Amino acid sequence: MRFHTIFFDLDGTLLDHFDAIHRAHCHTRRHFGLSEPSMDEVHRAVGAGVDVAVTRIFADDRPDLVSQALPVYKEFWDKNMLDGVRLLPGARELLEALNRAGVCCAVLTNKHGPSSRKVCEHLGVAHLLDGIFGAADTPWLKPQNEFAAHALNTLGKPDDAARVGKAGGVQGVCLIGDSIYDAQTGVNGGFPCYCVTTGTHTAEALREAGATEVCADLPELAKKAGF
Repeated sequence: MRFHTIFFDLDGTLLDHFDAIHRAHCHTRRHFGLSEPSMDEVHRAVGAGVDVAVTRIFADDRPDLVSQALPVYKEFWDKNMLDGVRLLPGARELLEALNRAGVCCAVLTNKHGPSSRKVCEHLGVAHLLDGIFGAADTPWLKPQNEFAAHALNTLGKPDDAARVGKAGGVQGVCLIGDSIYDAQTGVNGGFPCYCVTTGTHTAEALREAGATEVCADLPELAKKAGF
């Protein structure tokens, strides 16, 4: 195994949470007497954190409601986030195989940190992760280098943290994700990012953003990347 540390995104990479996310956005729009967004609109809105997603969902017709919409969304989400969430095919198997190989596995996500930890516990994979880093845990989000460096420092890898964003890059670290934010995190930080198309972005968009490799799903990725 050429990687000692592998970061994973959550939504669209390890798990499918889009039904719950879509329901929360629909509830929020209905609360203000507005039409529900389509699943495609939700897919286009997510990835940069919930505040950005809600802003995008309201941007076309009622941007003035964003500050009021955020607490409505978050209240509904806190009560209903576990409804229908599921691991994507190959996720548990990959995490278990990496654990057997002695690889440090951690989540690096723009999803709300407390929600991320709750979902991972619910799905029974928290014990396979050495850390779960999300939005609100730090001042940073992907693709900011500070976020990846903070995670590496917390995982007890200060030498790797110091190499993030520096010439020559970080050896032995990679990220697995599904979005352009993941690909950009790898480009910015100087480590590979392997992407799957089970989330929000097309293979073309992921390659344009700098993904090292793009695969249809985690089983294909594990095979191609030698995980």
